[in-house]
Amino acid sequence: MKITRTSDWRDALAFETPMIADTVMPGEPARCVTCGVETEPLPRTQLWAVKHRHPHDPAGSVRLYCAAHAPKAAAPVASAAAAASATQSAHDRGTASAPRTPRAAAPRAHRAAVPKPVEKPDVVCPDCYMVVAPSGICGVCGQKVA
Repeated sequence: MKITRTSDWRDALAFETPMIADTVMPGEPARCVTCGVETEPLPRTQLWAVKHRHPHDPAGSVRLYCAAHAPKAAAPVASAAAAASATQSAHDRGTASAPRTPRAAAPRAHRAAVPKPVEKPDVVCPDCYMVVAPSGICGVCGQKVA
């Protein structure tokens, strides 16, 4: 069975970005996933919807959080210079390893091509047209084939 992706309301959401739940998925009051089922449901105008990555679903999974438990928005991607300086300062503190430089691939020795063995055609019994065993005796009629 081939499973194909269809249009889904989750496609409009960015990963790890909190949005007001009422604008994304309007509906009845719901609970925060962190608070649990013991708490009263909150109106969706007070809940945050966050789409998380899921290992088996490329569309991700959406969870609702109250204002107290809403995760922070994902940090923007830092520039290469800022990332390098952060790595260097972490290295100075001894908390991270130095960035690795790629090594050139070692040259491989050229091996001579090994010739393939020549296959001999199977010997067939002239009386019953069956393939004869390596012993030269037909297994059906018992005739000795050269």
